[in-house]
Amino acid sequence: MTLATLLQLLINGVLFGTMYGIAAIGLSVIFGMMHILFLAQGTMIVLAAYCCYWLFELYGMNPYLSALVIVPAFLLLGQALYHGLFRRVSVSGVFPSLLIAFGLMSLLENLISVLWSPNPRAIVADYSGYSISLWVLHVSFTRLMAFGMAMLAAGGVTLFLKKTLLGKAVRAASENMEYAMLVGITPHRANGVAFAIGMGLAGLAGIATATVYPFDPNFGFIFSLKAMIALALGGMGSVMGALAGGILLGAIESFSSYVFSSAWADAIGYALFLMVLMFKPEGLFSPSPNGNRK
Repeated sequence: MTLATLLQLLINGVLFGTMYGIAAIGLSVIFGMMHILFLAQGTMIVLAAYCCYWLFELYGMNPYLSALVIVPAFLLLGQALYHGLFRRVSVSGVFPSLLIAFGLMSLLENLISVLWSPNPRAIVADYSGYSISLWVLHVSFTRLMAFGMAMLAAGGVTLFLKKTLLGKAVRAASENMEYAMLVGITPHRANGVAFAIGMGLAGLAGIATATVYPFDPNFGFIFSLKAMIALALGGMGSVMGALAGGILLGAIESFSSYVFSSAWADAIGYALFLMVLMFKPEGLFSPSPNGNRK
């Protein structure tokens, strides 16, 4: 393996891993607030990808400009889903919420198949095959844009949670709901905001997905699974950790595909996921229980 090949594999893995990272950030926000794994996150991403495809094919809207329509729509959809489906079970434990998320995932997969057919779709724009050459490396323009979207999403969510009054209220409620209620924070409002952010990030991830590679209605479950692995690698409830976990997973899959095969890449990723759960369940990028980093 030459140095050029090594760097190319690394860049491809990082750029591909950001796709998992965007999805994992949405999962991280929802888990940090409601302590549930939203199984339908990947299907919501596919729904956003189909919306992006629809706007591109019917109205000729640039996929990246469609974020001005899709992201706000998914923010509102997140509020509607929380208050319509999850509000009453948010205090009933994890199991009812998981069942609702699984039912929502199945419903959306079938709905997407009816509306757009089960055939794979892809956005083919003028810049889809364009790549940027740096020395002996080639960087896909669409994957580079996905990387930029992931950085923007991670930075935006972090700033919102740390610098805004509403974001601080969400953080306070996620850390200790009882104390947050004593200072006037409404639990359902904080949950609704967190769920809306998760869905907005799903909309952004859907746009990145639609511009990078083909997708179909059943792609959502695989995406949810990879996002959960990235979330476990980075640390539950950590925004930057989720992004780092996605990038790490993408790099592992890139090198494994080259050294072994694409089938082994998935197996190695799942094996690493199990090892992390066994030996460092708090995540590779989270502090150890004793406060020190391993």
